[in-house]
Amino acid sequence: MSGCCGPATVEFEPSVPAARLEELPVVVIGAGPVGLAAAAHLAERDLDFLVLEAGERAGASVARWGHVRVFSPWKYNIDAAARRLLQAAGWHEPDPEWLPTGAELVEDYLSPLAALMGERLRIGARVSAISRLGYDRVRTAGREQAPFLIRLTDGRELSARAVIDASGTYASPNVLGASGLPAYGEQAAAEVIDHALPDVLGVDRERYEGRHTLVVGAGHSAATTLLALAQLDGTPVTWAIRAGSAARTYGGGEADALPARGALGTRLHALVESGRIRLLTGFFTHAVERDGERVRVVGRDPSGVERSVTVDRVVAATGYRPDHSITAELRLDLDPILGSTRALAPLIDPNMHSCGTVPAHGVDELAHPEPGYYAVGVKSYGRAPTFLMATGYEQARSVVAALAGDWEAARDVQLDLPETGVCSSSLAEAQEQRIGLATGISGGLLSTPLPLVGVSASTEGGGCCG
Repeated sequence: MSGCCGPATVEFEPSVPAARLEELPVVVIGAGPVGLAAAAHLAERDLDFLVLEAGERAGASVARWGHVRVFSPWKYNIDAAARRLLQAAGWHEPDPEWLPTGAELVEDYLSPLAALMGERLRIGARVSAISRLGYDRVRTAGREQAPFLIRLTDGRELSARAVIDASGTYASPNVLGASGLPAYGEQAAAEVIDHALPDVLGVDRERYEGRHTLVVGAGHSAATTLLALAQLDGTPVTWAIRAGSAARTYGGGEADALPARGALGTRLHALVESGRIRLLTGFFTHAVERDGERVRVVGRDPSGVERSVTVDRVVAATGYRPDHSITAELRLDLDPILGSTRALAPLIDPNMHSCGTVPAHGVDELAHPEPGYYAVGVKSYGRAPTFLMATGYEQARSVVAALAGDWEAARDVQLDLPETGVCSSSLAEAQEQRIGLATGISGGLLSTPLPLVGVSASTEGGGCCG
């Protein structure tokens, strides 16, 4: 396929005069699904851009869960602008009804799309900080005319007219402790604690087979890992959740518009009922204590009552959180609860919304007091687990339209999502009233790591799939 995007006009350099601001590229951070979607929209609008990917390939985070089959078919996982660019280059679109694995997302979609970016995609370019050239966070006069200064971990710097941060959250998982703080002893026991979506039936099999594993978490990533572990003979499996019931994880079953996700909860429920998986409800992880080569995981509920389970390995499928450290010198207006923009927070609050009830939103809800900086994709949602990949694609389209000066298109935000299972952090009551949309690992409509089960696209970019 021939490239769509020639080399960027601005190479790495320590400074660029402010008078050239409009001549500078838009810098996209992260070459996952949403970052590359933003690049595709920039290419269509003939806006100069660079994509910086921390990993060694486009979709590096997605590749890390390549063994997982998503629970949304291809038709929900391809951005419209990306599809147009690829088709113009002779790409053959996969079967729209097929449920791809993470590896297939990379090989059949992200890699061909990245190839079209040519030299505009920089691999192994990890961003360490973003600021304004000559301006710290305090200085105001002339700030909006100053280019963004983007510093990489290798010491190189470049300037940009705007920044689209699609770096995701996959590199910053939540801790095992139940109160948002690490459990006592969690760091000391790190070698026996894995985070979401290990390849239980593949490369990681020897670490789990025949060993008692505790999975902590109530999302689709936890469900996927549990189903995989249950396939290993002689391997005890314990599942711990804070809730008093696993109804939210079991989801909508046959009522789920994404059948693979409905099957995920149905299969898990059956394994718990049969006793193959032992379920501990009301378990708030408090401490992890070494017991020879094993670990004793202690749960303490809000009343102070303690329970414990001794296991060989722990999988902390406890979700992710955004890392805003690279933007410490920018003026961001972050919601104090979720870490999203303040305007977006009430639209995605998991205490009020499932993925299916989150309204369409775009540049206005993603804007900060720092003009020209936008976090998109799963990072834009902060700690809310209600993100879907299709939502990230619409975010990218809206932001790029605004950067092109097409405010009518930027504000014409629309989102058409299928009815699916529950994906909020507290939807036990809402589940009885409405079947909403579920998330999983990244923020699109993905699934989780099973042989033929799924995750929901919630981990992307320098992240995974959002």
